[in-house]
Amino acid sequence: MTEIGQSSARPLPGRYETPSALAFLGYAAGLVIIVWCLSGAGFSFDKVAAAPPRFADFATRAFPPNLEPQVLARLGAKMVETLQIAIAGAVIGVILSLPVALLAARGLVAGPWINQATRTILGFIRAVPDIAWALIFVVAVGLGPFAGMLAIVVDTVGFCGRFFADDMEAAEKGPAESLTATGARKIDVVVCATIPAATPAFISTSLYGLEKAVRSSTILGLVGAGGIGIELKVGFDLFDYPTAMTVILMIAAVVIGIEQLSGWARARIIGEQR
Repeated sequence: MTEIGQSSARPLPGRYETPSALAFLGYAAGLVIIVWCLSGAGFSFDKVAAAPPRFADFATRAFPPNLEPQVLARLGAKMVETLQIAIAGAVIGVILSLPVALLAARGLVAGPWINQATRTILGFIRAVPDIAWALIFVVAVGLGPFAGMLAIVVDTVGFCGRFFADDMEAAEKGPAESLTATGARKIDVVVCATIPAATPAFISTSLYGLEKAVRSSTILGLVGAGGIGIELKVGFDLFDYPTAMTVILMIAAVVIGIEQLSGWARARIIGEQR
């Protein structure tokens, strides 16, 4: 068969079908909603055009960053405090997430009503931004890193609790079914079969939770919940852009470093599973 014959035998690429009247109305409604949202968000081509010169002015005033030893020492201490908030909050949150996830996971130790109620609570926790939790705890326990840590704990429970439950529901059912056939109690099946099967997924989810906690903790200082965020706010409030740029670069370096370490750990875990 010639090349022309071969090419003619290949199926033609699919083409877009003419939308029905209902589909066309749906597309039009979607476009109207997008335009409406852009209007509500204050989108303006004039502001977009004016932004580059203003950003260039900021960059000119922010560089070089402030690298004075006393400034680096102060910011370094705040960054250490930020990591302490993130790690302590993430660890406590992960530990608390496991019993919560047991209540949220369907078909394990609790009935459907408890499953649904727990999932609703976890959904509410995730719906409230972490900085809002920080404001609540600042009111409850006062200014400082303890309020930030509590905000990270709650945020981590909302994140890990949901995914831990999904991990247990998706775990290999064979060992659990074998134990159930021998007459083992539900809690024994969960402890001896379900949790061990889901442990690699737990570790991966926990590492994602740590990454999230580190990113969140860098801005909690904006509301007085400790960490380096307050230094960023003060830098911009006082138009001390070189110091603000130093804070931004420190945050970027720490967050990227944590993400790289977390990615390396997840790769090791996946490699061991295989």
